[in-house]
Amino acid sequence: MRAKHRRTFDAIMAVPTRSNIIFSDIEALVVALGGEIREGAGSRVVFELNGNRQYLHRPHPGKEAKRYQVEQVREWLAELEVKP
Repeated sequence: MRAKHRRTFDAIMAVPTRSNIIFSDIEALVVALGGEIREGAGSRVVFELNGNRQYLHRPHPGKEAKRYQVEQVREWLAELEVKP
């Protein structure tokens, strides 16, 4: 995992939840952890890691993930017991 991915992981796990995390950085982190990203209908994106899926909508018009999305990803990674 690159330093940028580590910073993204730390930002996702930070409390209070940050709202300035770029959605594409979250996608890059999932890929770096060995996961897959698939496009769904419209702005829907499927993250798959270790056989588990997380469904999110790509934010628009901005590029930053919403707080609730960061919290969903945090809970999902914690559930999968992902360690950097």
